[in-house]
Amino acid sequence: MGAGTSSHIYEGNAPRLMAPSWIFIGFFLLAPVIMMAVYSFLTKEFRGGVIWEFSLAAYDQFFFDRGLFGDEPPSIEWTYIGIFWRSIWQAGLATFVCLLIGFPTAWFIATRDPQSRSIWLFLVTIPYWVNLLIRTVSMKFLIRDTGPLNEFLLQVGVISEPLGLINTNFAVQLGLFYSYLPFMVLPIYAAVERYDFALSEAAADLYSDAWTTLRLIILPVVKPGIIAGCILVFVPSLGAFLAPDLLGGAKTFMIGSLIEEQFKGNAGNWPFGAAASMILLTIVLCILLVYARNQNKTEIR
Repeated sequence: MGAGTSSHIYEGNAPRLMAPSWIFIGFFLLAPVIMMAVYSFLTKEFRGGVIWEFSLAAYDQFFFDRGLFGDEPPSIEWTYIGIFWRSIWQAGLATFVCLLIGFPTAWFIATRDPQSRSIWLFLVTIPYWVNLLIRTVSMKFLIRDTGPLNEFLLQVGVISEPLGLINTNFAVQLGLFYSYLPFMVLPIYAAVERYDFALSEAAADLYSDAWTTLRLIILPVVKPGIIAGCILVFVPSLGAFLAPDLLGGAKTFMIGSLIEEQFKGNAGNWPFGAAASMILLTIVLCILLVYARNQNKTEIR
């Protein structure tokens, strides 16, 4: 049997061979999203859970304020919109900080000799051997008023009283940065590793300074890795709830914490939590679609 015949047979059986994968993806990826979308259009049950009656009350609660008893003229509900904006701002800042630290780190690792690269990558991924909850609690212990950081600074005389780091935006940023930095380093490292350093040498021969070489040659080449890293950091940071809950306070409340609270205990509002989740998912999908569209335009050009 020739190669062309075997290839034709494989192509004919491809749908059947892919069927288990599609079933797996549909069950574990699409089914939870569909269930969440359905729950967002149901009615809240007083003791928790849902009543199977169609309603837009969850979305109405998110966008409009109708007073304590729901009989006042509707006005824009800025509370939840403000939480969403705070989440986007926190996630964007965390992404920028991770990029600021992650790009030089990835460049450093990619320019080492092959034997030491594996060691540096091993060091970067070590934190992921420990559960995220444990790492976040450890960070809280480290920066609390009586933690090792403040104790050390007090002993060496750098500060005269403990730094109030807990329950601040700085603590949340520190938690997000610590949690998702490897997500920025690894994609950029993969892009830099494929970079042809002869391009930099050619730019230097043409009297290009380091900044011009970085801006016009290096960044365009490693841009896919940078974009991938930014998406991998921004998306989980946007829905994070451990860092805001454990390291932040009421002023650092983020959308992930809001959603998590709606599914806890009998006082939760499942339809509202599902609606907030669908709004968050819509924002993430819009970001991914814009990225995919820009990528297609770039490839066409």
